[in-house]
Amino acid sequence: MAWPKIKFTTWRPGLRACGSCLLLLASSPFASAQEVEFDLGNDDEWTTDQTVNPSSESGQLLLARRAVIDGNTSRARDLATAFIDRYPNSMLQANAYLIKGDAYLEDGDEYKALFEYEEIARGFPSSPVFVTALEREFEIGKAYANGLRRKLLGTFRIVSTQDEAQELLIRIQERLPGSRLAEQAGMELADFYFRIRDLRMAAEAYDLFVENYPRSADVNKARLRLIYSYLADYRGPKYDASGLEEARLRLEDLRTREPGLAQRIGAKSLLVRIYESDARKMLVSAEWYLSINDPISAEVTIRRLVKQYPDSIASLEALREIPKILARMPETVVMNGPDYRTLRSEKLGVPWDQNIDLSGVSDPPVPMEAERPESSPQEPPAENPNSGANP
Repeated sequence: MAWPKIKFTTWRPGLRACGSCLLLLASSPFASAQEVEFDLGNDDEWTTDQTVNPSSESGQLLLARRAVIDGNTSRARDLATAFIDRYPNSMLQANAYLIKGDAYLEDGDEYKALFEYEEIARGFPSSPVFVTALEREFEIGKAYANGLRRKLLGTFRIVSTQDEAQELLIRIQERLPGSRLAEQAGMELADFYFRIRDLRMAAEAYDLFVENYPRSADVNKARLRLIYSYLADYRGPKYDASGLEEARLRLEDLRTREPGLAQRIGAKSLLVRIYESDARKMLVSAEWYLSINDPISAEVTIRRLVKQYPDSIASLEALREIPKILARMPETVVMNGPDYRTLRSEKLGVPWDQNIDLSGVSDPPVPMEAERPESSPQEPPAENPNSGANP
């Protein structure tokens, strides 16, 4: 009985591929994707009559690859280097660089391996092993991002690799945009920034991930980390608060897209926290005007505060101090201002001329839904974070 012949497409085996796969690797001038013809014998075993000429280009690379698998990495590098020098115009040049890089990788010298993989990435973008080289670089970049250090003098791993990790993960996204590998590199880079507390870069990286991969399985993780990065980057009312506004917008977007997830992370409480932080920043601005003997600007700021954040603790503190501020202002300005007496009586429940200490207030009234004004007024410039002031 004549058995059928079936054609399989075989792909470049891994670093420790089986011997039979190596035969397939060497039988094609591309050694990565090829068609090999198999015969199904009477014993139900697939066989092929193809043989490899050891003196051919593919045969020489096969010997080098076998040396890597056998652990003879020095011989593998020598064979690959000799091939590169002997056949400068060969279509298998990229494969030789890959074998040489894999030999370094097997020796635990991933940094030297990177130079070989970069030769492929820069010089052979159309090679079938181009993606394989980037996969190798991704694994090295991932290891560096997770704390692996580079060897000093080939012995002790004490050299920081944070710069190399960032560069590798960024290059992969540039060279294979929209691919699964680029998606993994984007998330790994964002996680790296988040892990080392570079929160502004983390927010930027997570924001790009959400924009570039809206259908990713990790998109909700990126949205949450983006919000946390903005919130954690806020250092206090004396510093820039633009991150709070971004966090608020992202939280509101999350409540619209994923209401269940927003509820689980306590989005409503986070919005109230942002509401209170914005109000506190406005109160600090009023105090700054008072410190430079400008009670009029301080009163204008408090006027906006009690209007835009009426349920905030900062508003209560402002109403506690408003009698002292108004006493320093012209009567005509006071007459045209809000009815602070009524506001103070409603919010604090005390006469106008009675002082009250809010230092013991531990559980302030929380609004059912913190409303954010549509526009933010101009405020004094935030202090330089390097000035040494405490928030």
